[in-house]
Amino acid sequence: MNKTVIIQGSSKSKGDTNTVVNYLNKDNQFDFIDLKTKVIGHFEYDFKNANDDFLRLMEEIIEKYDTIIFATPVYWYSMSGTLKVFFDRLSDLLHYKKELGRKLRGKNMAMISCSNANDLKDGYSMPFEASANYLGMNYLGDVHAWVEQGEINNEAIKLIDGFRVKF
Repeated sequence: MNKTVIIQGSSKSKGDTNTVVNYLNKDNQFDFIDLKTKVIGHFEYDFKNANDDFLRLMEEIIEKYDTIIFATPVYWYSMSGTLKVFFDRLSDLLHYKKELGRKLRGKNMAMISCSNANDLKDGYSMPFEASANYLGMNYLGDVHAWVEQGEINNEAIKLIDGFRVKF
């Protein structure tokens, strides 16, 4: 069983990134988590945030899913701050929750980004690829989509359709 979840990391739950996510998931074959609805604090070396939503969420993700698709808008040439905080918190799984973190090995990761133009800079996917590699996950690839005046560009739709067949 290969169950997939889309984790949306945007400052706006119903913005352009969500438009792209809804298109990617038009057949409702994937589960969906909106990080904006979670309380996830920044990484702290003394683990002061151990009781926020992060660890419970990761336990659920690791238990239920084989594939994680991260969805993020492009903010200042990088992933959103919301998603960056989530990625930083993966350090919890490398420090004091190692057994949980080890369960990511062999799982799959992919990424879909969104902006208002076909202008993604080279190297954008590096943090996702390198993180997957470091965690022992399989990186399945990424796609960039762009929304113009509330609609996904037709060229981007074709790219999303090609991306979807990987799952």
